[in-house]
Amino acid sequence: MCGIVGYVGDRPAWPIVLEGLRRLEYRGYDSAGVAVLEPEGGLQVRKTVGRVLGLLHDASCPDPVGSAGLGHTRWATHGRPSEANAHPHTDCTGRIAVAHNGIVENYLSLKRELQQQGHVFKSETDTEVISHLIEDGMSSGLSLPRAVLRMGERVQGPQAVVAVLEGDDSLCALRLGHAGGVAVAHHEGQGIVSSDLPALLPLIGQSSYGRAGHLPVSFLEDGEVAVVTRQGITFLDRNGKSVDKPLRSVSLDDVLVDRAGYRHFMLKEIMEQPQAVVSSLRDRVDFDAGRVTLPELAMDDAELAKVRRVVLIGCGTSLNAAQVGRHLVERLAGIPAEAESASEFRYRDPFLDDGTLVVAVGQSGETADTVAAMEEARRSDASLVTICNAPDSQATRLADHALLMRCGVEVGVASTKTFLASLTILNLLAMRLGAARGYADAGTQRAWTEGLARLPGHIGEMLGRAGDVEGVARRYYDRRNFLYLARGINAPIATEGALKLKEISYIHAEAYPAGEMKHGPIALIDHAMPTLAIAPRDALYDKMVNNVQEVKARDGDVLAVLTNGDDRLSTLVDDAVFIPDAPAHLTPLLATVPLQLLAYNIAVRRGCDVDQPRNLAKSVTVE
Repeated sequence: MCGIVGYVGDRPAWPIVLEGLRRLEYRGYDSAGVAVLEPEGGLQVRKTVGRVLGLLHDASCPDPVGSAGLGHTRWATHGRPSEANAHPHTDCTGRIAVAHNGIVENYLSLKRELQQQGHVFKSETDTEVISHLIEDGMSSGLSLPRAVLRMGERVQGPQAVVAVLEGDDSLCALRLGHAGGVAVAHHEGQGIVSSDLPALLPLIGQSSYGRAGHLPVSFLEDGEVAVVTRQGITFLDRNGKSVDKPLRSVSLDDVLVDRAGYRHFMLKEIMEQPQAVVSSLRDRVDFDAGRVTLPELAMDDAELAKVRRVVLIGCGTSLNAAQVGRHLVERLAGIPAEAESASEFRYRDPFLDDGTLVVAVGQSGETADTVAAMEEARRSDASLVTICNAPDSQATRLADHALLMRCGVEVGVASTKTFLASLTILNLLAMRLGAARGYADAGTQRAWTEGLARLPGHIGEMLGRAGDVEGVARRYYDRRNFLYLARGINAPIATEGALKLKEISYIHAEAYPAGEMKHGPIALIDHAMPTLAIAPRDALYDKMVNNVQEVKARDGDVLAVLTNGDDRLSTLVDDAVFIPDAPAHLTPLLATVPLQLLAYNIAVRRGCDVDQPRNLAKSVTVE
């Protein structure tokens, strides 16, 4: 797991690579390193443990001055964070430098083989075998691209690799399988390779394209190599044959990332959620006619009516969205549905037939477990839909239909606006299925669209009262454990709220369907462990009241998410935050917002790194 950026051109590579790494640091920040090709042909490597800025701490060491180089910011998989384990890694000669995203599944056998041949290893990583395999190929007379391709034939597992060679002002990039993305761009004699779009910004920040312009970019597919020089980009297939691969236009808005005056990206992205919901609804709902159109789902009513079962998959926050989606599909469309972790899905020989619709929920579209589960679905007769935020991702290329979130870049490692966008699109999908099957009449469909139209305003209303949640956080930030409870469609929101608290504040939090509390978790309740109850006024409200009373009877403190005007529970609980009254299928979106704000404010009070929590990465591109 990592961020990779490489540059070649007529400007100093060091500041451009460094800036690119800074913009990719949300992908991993255990260690960082840069390798620059010096004008005389030497390869200068600089590494640090921790954040990218650590590369600047040695004032006595002059900056490298070459105009080609690559860098890496790491999320450790093999070997602890250390300078020795930081990328880039070199070969025995020190002439080849490699940055890598993925896991070399057969690295131990390759390492033993290489050691028997006399290769000397300096790190604990799996990545170092890549540099030595490339060295082997070049010692046999192969060029760098051919040696990279031969290396690709030996390693197992999805990989993204970028390599440079002393004395050769070029970058060589390879993508294998469903590793993280590899984007390549070229403009005015300058080229960049990166694992994500934000690293492209240094290339166009001073270009004639300007802030409203576009940049020609391409994305490597499985088995493809890109050779980037000052003159342009050459693409090769896995057999070394040239590939005519046109560049596509990417807007600067896609790569420009800024906190916009907020203290953290996470807070900015929470505050952007009304716009994220609007973007998810745009052109997909005919509010005048009172119906959901969802044009990207290129299945007519007859095809949708044949769907007998819906299977939703995802990981982490996206799995929680999928769990909500299960309720939505059954409630709004009347179709049996199930939700499952993508990391487990492909290992149980799932039954998928031509009456099954598989819905893969993700954010980056590059999560290895989700992509692998989608590949499993592709081998069946099921239809495959993805909900994600990245139009050029593996998920969108694998799926029969892609429903894009259109949220813009989300930098905070803990997903926020993409979660609400996922829930919005899952509502639209369930509504479209319900209408196509005749499960919902015209009046019901119009009521759905009227609820959707009010949704962004409701979210904005809650964000305007964010200070109320900050006051609650002040009273609970020093607790060591939390219990989250909810029922029905909101039970996955309790899980999501607990996940957010764990991710960014490092407080242990558990979530349970409230009806399960008395079957074990009730033993944990005392005055030291607060319980957060999601209890909107819905069909299960009275049952939630009973659960809250059970907690209070055992001296537990209760925080509650309640519907505006709820005088009954608000007098029983210790603290309450309120959400607008809305249809039950939209309540999960509203209940999410105060839980995000609570986790954020508690984490800030505890002095945690909100945007880059420890041990996490934005896009999990390894299993």
